[in-house]
Amino acid sequence: MTLRAHILSLGLLIASGAAASEPASSHDAAVSRNLNTFNAIVKELEMNYVDTIRPKEAFDAAVNALLSTIDPYTVYYDSEARADLTKMTTGEYDYGGIGSFIMERDGSSFISYPMEGAPAATAGLRSGDKIIRVDTTDTSKMGSEAVTKLLRGIAGTPLKVTVQRPYVTDSILTFDMVRGKLGEPSVPYWDVINGNTGYIRLTSFISQSGKDVREALEAFKKNPAVDKIVLDLRGNGGGLLEQAVDIVGNFVPKGTEVLRTRGRDSSTEKIYKTTHTPIFPDIPLAVLIDGGSASAAEITAGALQDLDRAVLLGSRSFGKGLVQSTLQLPYDGLLKVTVAKYYIPSGRLIQALDYSHRNPDGSVARTPDSLTNVYKTLHGREVRDGGGLKPDVEIDWGQLSRLTFNLVRDNWTYDFANRYANTHPSIPAAWDFEITDEIYDEFKKSIDPEKLKYDKVCEELVKELRKTAEEEGYLNEETTAVLDALTPLLTHNLNRDLDNKRSEVSEYLGAEIASRYYYDKGKIIQDLKSDPALKKAEEILSDKAELAKILGN
Repeated sequence: MTLRAHILSLGLLIASGAAASEPASSHDAAVSRNLNTFNAIVKELEMNYVDTIRPKEAFDAAVNALLSTIDPYTVYYDSEARADLTKMTTGEYDYGGIGSFIMERDGSSFISYPMEGAPAATAGLRSGDKIIRVDTTDTSKMGSEAVTKLLRGIAGTPLKVTVQRPYVTDSILTFDMVRGKLGEPSVPYWDVINGNTGYIRLTSFISQSGKDVREALEAFKKNPAVDKIVLDLRGNGGGLLEQAVDIVGNFVPKGTEVLRTRGRDSSTEKIYKTTHTPIFPDIPLAVLIDGGSASAAEITAGALQDLDRAVLLGSRSFGKGLVQSTLQLPYDGLLKVTVAKYYIPSGRLIQALDYSHRNPDGSVARTPDSLTNVYKTLHGREVRDGGGLKPDVEIDWGQLSRLTFNLVRDNWTYDFANRYANTHPSIPAAWDFEITDEIYDEFKKSIDPEKLKYDKVCEELVKELRKTAEEEGYLNEETTAVLDALTPLLTHNLNRDLDNKRSEVSEYLGAEIASRYYYDKGKIIQDLKSDPALKKAEEILSDKAELAKILGN
């Protein structure tokens, strides 16, 4: 296909979008003129440019430039990228593989995290295994992108993977496996925790999400000890809005309106109501949200808040009130395009950014609270539009220390967890596993002080203070003595810093180690053991008076 044909396809796409816009002849004329000019430029370049123009790169650049002026959710997928869209809506990949994240370090590729139940985990591959051969191809010095291509293939086809495993005697291991159809569950963990709390972690809204949540709720229903439910939507970027409606329907009466969507034409308004009898119409309910909760996650949380059915805990959500639909394009392409805005039961739109009104530099600012509008929940509580969802109870997540950040970022906790798992065949159950003094001391010894880099702010501030005092004439015998006395007090000592931050470091270290034995569930459980949002949710849901006060009952 020539460059001109590629761009003509783009032109048709733009023209079809323009035809649906306001019936202003000047607008239509401007679109027509620009398309003609653009096509003329393409023709002249193809005929006269000194070198050959690469059509795919040029087309991608043109499309991306066009879409960058709209919003970040309107995206073009060519035939090769459609797998990404399939993954977002179904949770499944349209290719086979071994079921493991692959990481690249120092020019080589490693098994990062095998997925529970996938071929990699079933065969025995572990986090930290260096991939040195795939079938007959030497991959010892091959990057992650190239290795990933070798590992992928048609589900059901065999392959042989040879790895070098750290911290063991027989380090070269070969595994025969069969590529499988891969997918990621939208509910990686649910259980009755702390005796009476039904907890569900929902990470995306795909075609199976409603079914998966319902399965957990039905299990809770059979357990007479369950007297409260926590739905965790933190970090959930959303997905299919129909699944959000389905999930809300488990907690509110059948026929309850959850949202309305409105496109450019007011006649396109669509109302979404629950369609099934609720499993838990009355049980105390909490929803956990944060800045990563968006789209369908915000529909779920926002509807339950507007209906005064659940208390929201956490931090302000992302603020995505836009709805996308997919349009088929020529040559097996797809356009995911924003077609509407959604409004939750109170009537509010929670979209935080107005992409139709950009700053002169092209940036988009969040809507300040002072410019938002007040709406009322079912029981008359005041809520606001714009800027995402504000939780009923805000949780202070705390600030991660520089030491812990660098221990995680530079893989000190990751590498230690690999070593621990390769030298300890088992650990207690995930809820019982703790970072003991022995484990923590072992971790401290594994760190090379010369290689660990972390910001030592106090030391730098003292140095800067000494330098400034000298420049401004304040560095005399008296101030020098004070600074000399202050310096050792503020000089970092790695061993002391690790002891001071033990609780914080142990949270991340414990999650890493638990995930080696119990996969995602182990990590989630370790996180929950010290989760301030879960703790506060259980407190509120156990206090009927406090819960009624928050929900305006």
